[in-house]
Amino acid sequence: MNGILNVLKPPGMTSFDVVAYLRGILKIKKIGHTGTLDPGAAGVLPVCTGKATKAIEYLSDKDKVYRAELLLGVSTDTQDSYGEVIREQEVKASVEDIEKVIKSFEGDYSQLPPMYSAVKMNGKKLYELARSGIEVERTPRKVKIHFINILSIRGNRVVFDVGCSKGTYIRTLCSDVGDKLGCGGHMGFLVRLKSGSFDIKNALTLEEIKETAEKGNPEEILTSIDKVFSDYDKIYLNEKDKKRFLNGGFVTLGKYGKFALTQKVRVYDKDGAFLALGEAVLNKSEELSLKIDKLFV
Repeated sequence: MNGILNVLKPPGMTSFDVVAYLRGILKIKKIGHTGTLDPGAAGVLPVCTGKATKAIEYLSDKDKVYRAELLLGVSTDTQDSYGEVIREQEVKASVEDIEKVIKSFEGDYSQLPPMYSAVKMNGKKLYELARSGIEVERTPRKVKIHFINILSIRGNRVVFDVGCSKGTYIRTLCSDVGDKLGCGGHMGFLVRLKSGSFDIKNALTLEEIKETAEKGNPEEILTSIDKVFSDYDKIYLNEKDKKRFLNGGFVTLGKYGKFALTQKVRVYDKDGAFLALGEAVLNKSEELSLKIDKLFV
């Protein structure tokens, strides 16, 4: 089994729990997820199997889209509804004020990672320190909010969709919006709608995956590895160049079309089998050539 499962993670399970469950029902050892979802969150969790685990680093870097609920007026220590309430304040902001403040977070955004997160500091995860009652200084990280679409505002409850870069904490965004409005706030629920090219519309529940596995043909629900790189140009190598390329040699790119230096491309053999992710580099003769970036065979 070499491919990617578009899993619909249920709330109440950690991302590791999902992988452990799938390892058991699929009976495979090489398996891993591509970006942690909080235990209370639901939604798209791409899971790589077999040789596709080599693509985890690329999938983890992809942009994400979430649907979230912001509850204004109540702050918690975890910035979500699973934490202890630490402050309650009256919500005096108008609908217009709420809309304006939320939209102000679009663009580059310096975000402080929450204590209840998997971010590591001195070899320890922040949530491990938080559970021991230890709070440490954190360094803000640059993230990007591509868009925020407000779906509804009813009293102190705001539901919105947000597209963002990797490493963005939506519960921290909710908390920061509340702080900027002067009333505090926390995240009520979170659903990941998209992770890269993987969409919740096509995601499979754990029950659906189990049922397919029990029928003996789980491969039919796998997405091919090269889908991860669908936004890259592709190249088909002839037999001679394929052999040279797979042996670590440089393949001159001129006869295959126009490519830019450092450009990444999907590499296939003449029969259409996906081989690797390649990169355009200069060889010793200063010719633009193809070299292996990541092999998938």
